[in-house]
Amino acid sequence: MLYFLTSKRLGFRTWNEEDFESAFKMWGDYDVTRLIDSRGKLTEEDVRERLSNEIDGQKKYGVQYWPIFLLETGDFVGCCGLRPYDIDNGIYEIGFHICSHHWRKGYAYESALAAIDYAFTKLNLKALYAGHNPKNEPSKNILKKLGFKYVRDEYYAPTGLYHPSYILNINEWTDNK
Repeated sequence: MLYFLTSKRLGFRTWNEEDFESAFKMWGDYDVTRLIDSRGKLTEEDVRERLSNEIDGQKKYGVQYWPIFLLETGDFVGCCGLRPYDIDNGIYEIGFHICSHHWRKGYAYESALAAIDYAFTKLNLKALYAGHNPKNEPSKNILKKLGFKYVRDEYYAPTGLYHPSYILNINEWTDNK
């Protein structure tokens, strides 16, 4: 498999229409989606729409929440990537969704490190935004470990909740590397 980005254990590539099975394995899993979408477990139609939106994001902006795979086995792990947030100010959102059977193995942190480095060195972004469901302590801990700083609670329509929201500026990233 050809990857445009790799970390120690993970390879990133872009989504395509043939990836529905992997997308459904992740976004069709209630444990994965219950904190990112108020619908809970997504239907096949919901997942097809989500996959299509990711593919469109890559075409329009050159980014998406890219699918990630284990380099050693090619096993699908989840996704991690970027989406526009405040384009005029060079700020994109970073996010990661990991298949529940791959939780607690460090893949979210490892993939986020690679995506952050890509955002700042290849895309020349000025800052990254991130948010998480207020009940999602693991995501909160990962963002803090990555160096993100809390800025405010921000309304997130897919959950109908105010999510703690964070910023990581390029200067903070390069100073702490």
